[in-house]
Amino acid sequence: MKVDQLVLQRDGLTLHANVYGDPTHPLVVLLHGFPDTPHCWDKVYPILVNAGYQVLVPWLRGYTSDSVHADAHYGLASATADLHAWLEKLGVQKFHLVGHDWGAAIAMTYSSQYTASLYSVSLLAVPPIPALKNILVNLKYFPKQLYMSSYMLLMQSNFAKKLLSQNEADFVTKIWKKWSPTWVFTEADFAATGQVFSQPQIAWAATRYYRNLFAIHHSINFKANQHLLSQIKVPTLALAGLDDGCMNIQLHQALAQPDHFPQGLRSIHLSNCGHFLQAEQPQRVAELLLEHFQQTTV
Repeated sequence: MKVDQLVLQRDGLTLHANVYGDPTHPLVVLLHGFPDTPHCWDKVYPILVNAGYQVLVPWLRGYTSDSVHADAHYGLASATADLHAWLEKLGVQKFHLVGHDWGAAIAMTYSSQYTASLYSVSLLAVPPIPALKNILVNLKYFPKQLYMSSYMLLMQSNFAKKLLSQNEADFVTKIWKKWSPTWVFTEADFAATGQVFSQPQIAWAATRYYRNLFAIHHSINFKANQHLLSQIKVPTLALAGLDDGCMNIQLHQALAQPDHFPQGLRSIHLSNCGHFLQAEQPQRVAELLLEHFQQTTV
């Protein structure tokens, strides 16, 4: 399949993305998460292209060696601005946005700021955060989620980059196994992620996303978090695996309620599937995305 490799210069960094398909077709953007790479979409984007879509698959800043700099910002604000810059580069006015894990958080933040540019939003593994405003109703699910999210505290430490990168990213392998316990992934499945996270500077940049999420004393992070918590005003699809070891599926089910979404929400939970659902069940995920796109393109 023909691929165009794009480069974007921003904030003294070099960003990379691949774009597939006919530029006259509707655009879909696929955002990856942590700890992962755009290769998680390798079995999804061909299905979307064959169904009549153009697909942009960017690397998040910090996940390539030439997008790492000690003075750069890594978090919701900068990643959202990067996404907007990619769309300006392509000259696309409206598109479908799909995000997994951190990509889902970026998608929610983007949708708050650029609602008019979106046909739809699809969130994989992460529930729609705005529903957290209904926290009292769902409070009983949070203790388990706090335990499952305890790794975020580790990401705040100076030791995190060494832990993630040492021994050929063995700790990242353990994360994959914990978060997707029913997925028997191969060395080939993990190869791209292992190669990326074996580089300490990239491991460091990836952890900055977590640090900046909580560093709300900086206005750039505070404003981004406000956008993350804003109501999504475009048709939304929320997908999650029932075996997700990172996300309490009961909390996901409680938060992904259509009542909170005036433009419509469809929530689907996949059996025999964990956190990395687009890599575990690419055909099913692609089918659900296409259904969502076809229902929302106007």
